[in-house]
Amino acid sequence: MLLDRIKSLDGILLAAVFGLMICGLVALYSTSQSGGGANFFLSQARWIMLGTVVMLVFAYLPNRFFYELAYPIYIISILFLIMVLFWGSTTYGATRWLRIGGVGFQPSEFAKIATLLAVARYLSDERMEINRPKIFLIASGLIALPFLLVAKQPDLGTGLVFAVITLPIFFWVGLKTNYLILIVTPVIAFATSFNIYLFIIVLAAIIYFLYRIRFSILWGIGYLLLNISLWFVRSIFWNQLKDYQKKRITTFWNPEADPLGAGYQIIQSKVAIGSGGFFGKGFLDGSQTQLRFLPEQHTDFIFAVIGEEFGFVGVVIVLALFTWLLLRIIHLSNIFRNEFSSIVAIGVGTMLGFHTFVNIGMTIGLAPVTGLPLPFISYGGSALLTNLVMIGFLLNFYRHRYIY
Repeated sequence: MLLDRIKSLDGILLAAVFGLMICGLVALYSTSQSGGGANFFLSQARWIMLGTVVMLVFAYLPNRFFYELAYPIYIISILFLIMVLFWGSTTYGATRWLRIGGVGFQPSEFAKIATLLAVARYLSDERMEINRPKIFLIASGLIALPFLLVAKQPDLGTGLVFAVITLPIFFWVGLKTNYLILIVTPVIAFATSFNIYLFIIVLAAIIYFLYRIRFSILWGIGYLLLNISLWFVRSIFWNQLKDYQKKRITTFWNPEADPLGAGYQIIQSKVAIGSGGFFGKGFLDGSQTQLRFLPEQHTDFIFAVIGEEFGFVGVVIVLALFTWLLLRIIHLSNIFRNEFSSIVAIGVGTMLGFHTFVNIGMTIGLAPVTGLPLPFISYGGSALLTNLVMIGFLLNFYRHRYIY
């Protein structure tokens, strides 16, 4: 009986997840030996054991459990996010943690799961046609509310996770391509508004696109004005950012401008990865890691630890495991016959993929430092539990993959 239960789980998915967690433990053991005073290895090992138990519990819950509780869980998560704004713990200028009964946790992590479940339940109803304006606006509102609350903390990195899941999910449930482009375009216009030449190119592309799709003149003018207005919004947005957030953005463009200050993390990370060569310096022999030149090496920059000590080979192994994991999740989303399960799978894959891309990108200077952890590898209980709970969803759905 027990053997049959174990066989009912997706072994391929589990192999990728545990492979990544083992890589994380190896890297954390190295950081724990570098004289930082904390044993991240043992602490993370405990979180992995707890998270594995939680993951298996979710894997064997009744299949309708997640669907039925999606809305109540969403409401609770919103209440938690509101509580953070009033009673949360402030660290490094951001209020992100909430303590209940002496136990601290990040409600934003819980909110990611809750939002995904709520949106999946809403859009899995066959009456909810995403191309209808009312349905589209309600689904967008379910995502926008936690996004705004998390951004208020401020935690733009995690807040972006809510925004990023929108397009893949909407595409998956059948939103027309032209509508997707209309949604993405203002984001591109805003991103390029800091450079007048790029901004003009984007505006020209918008005009051409509106002409090609035969957009009505009145709506077209309104849409174009909306994008033009982003040129003026950018200054307001910039002034609303905290000083450390501004430094992260400016440092991304030119880390050498402040090599001993805001640019120190990125520079040291590049040095660590670059010095690893093909086979790496060897386990526990990374100078940047062991001499603690590499900041936040157990969380934000743990990928640099792997690159320094295990070189190109170690990096390829980690990237291969992530690729294997994400491709498997995409495959699962295709074979699930239940629409709710399929939407959740796409959301899970998007979240994990975004975290992976941004974290690795910031360690090599291709993305600003946001504080997003590397899934299953970076140290941290809240993030690890969140990720394993989401894997628990997929394991549960896999067991019931033939049920509509």
